[in-house]
Amino acid sequence: MSKCCDDCVPAAAAVAGGFRRALRIVLAANAVMFIVEIVASWHADSTSLFADAADFLGDAANYGISLAVLSAGAIWRSRVALAKGWTMAAYATTVLVVAAWNVWRGAMPESVTMAWVAGLALAVNVSVAVILYAHRKGDANMRSVWLCSRNDAIGNLAVIAAASGVFGTGSLWPDVAVALPLGTIGLAAGREVIRHARDELRDGGEQTPGSTARDPALR
Repeated sequence: MSKCCDDCVPAAAAVAGGFRRALRIVLAANAVMFIVEIVASWHADSTSLFADAADFLGDAANYGISLAVLSAGAIWRSRVALAKGWTMAAYATTVLVVAAWNVWRGAMPESVTMAWVAGLALAVNVSVAVILYAHRKGDANMRSVWLCSRNDAIGNLAVIAAASGVFGTGSLWPDVAVALPLGTIGLAAGREVIRHARDELRDGGEQTPGSTARDPALR
């Protein structure tokens, strides 16, 4: 084995080890926040909190899957990332459907609970994004995890804005309207992860934990 490969193996192992530790931390944080937000969404009758709770659950599942396949071959990591991309897109579609249902039944959210819980969720997601920041340019699996944390923080800000709108107008529409940016962001992120994973699969799944696949649009 060449000296270059001798140097690369421990470096790759260090990256994988650090990513594994980060995933364990963020998995626990997302599982706790799912419980907090699902209870709060029921109490506040809030569409946006429900959407955020579902997002925390999906992220916890994604982090668990990422941990399970971290030691698998590169091609399997790419396949899992592809599945996660489709899951992110499906979640975004579900948010829009739930928002429409809540408009139909005229659900009126409680703004104070929305604001407090969304603020807590924002603090958790910013912490998660900081933890995962070093892994944002890895393979499609790592990138999908980073995109989830980034999008979650953006979603929390939208929920806080919705709470302010509900408080100021006495209407359910600001809460429901948050579904639109959340759905759009989720669909865009899912599309990016799907494209990145397909690019890796076309290249034979040969991306390493510290590498970044080429964007097909740049070819």
